[in-house]
Amino acid sequence: MNMRSLAGILLIGLMTGTGTAVAAPRPVVVELFTSQACSDCPPADALLRHVQATDPDVLALDLHVTYWNGAAWTDPFSLAGATHRQNDYASLRDSDEVYTPEAVVDGRAQFVGSDRRAMASAIQQAKAIIGREGAVPVSVSASGDHVSIRVGPGTGAATVWLFGFDPKHTTHVRGGENGGATLTEINVVRSITKLGPWNGRSLESTIPAPTGMRFAVLVQRPDGAILGAASN
Repeated sequence: MNMRSLAGILLIGLMTGTGTAVAAPRPVVVELFTSQACSDCPPADALLRHVQATDPDVLALDLHVTYWNGAAWTDPFSLAGATHRQNDYASLRDSDEVYTPEAVVDGRAQFVGSDRRAMASAIQQAKAIIGREGAVPVSVSASGDHVSIRVGPGTGAATVWLFGFDPKHTTHVRGGENGGATLTEINVVRSITKLGPWNGRSLESTIPAPTGMRFAVLVQRPDGAILGAASN
């Protein structure tokens, strides 16, 4: 079982004085809104790679927006769903302005995606909130051409989202602000699927696999806060 595959029984490798393993309720979700056509974005993608590599309690998602696409360069991983998701986050701060690179941590903190201090602070704050509030149990698995999702019981109302992503892509950019550069990006989101509402009751679903080599599930309140998260 992947260490992020079932929130609530994940082991973080720390031991209590009695020798009992301490469970990590769930990973902190770090979403980066980026574009291969944006010259300010490669440092943010590098930071996302660093965070993912050094913190096992982080689930990183690299979301490529569409509004940078043009004649000079069209990002091959850009998704309308990523642009819509970023617009939804902007509306939560009563704004219609979006920018890249932007990071959103656990659906709450929004800031420039290359800001290392802001990233570290937001992740630590998210971990503290998870420690106080716990997490809705979530699991996701893939078999053949289907994906199975399970969400456990809890309180409140939320939406369940499925993200298909590829662990790594290296792209030679042939035009635009990053023309001539070779960019390496991790956990590149290839599909975003709204599975439906969650009202505190357990639910299970198996659906045809959308685009992506791996999958992540988020349970997210209307105010953006993440209640549960897992990846396979």
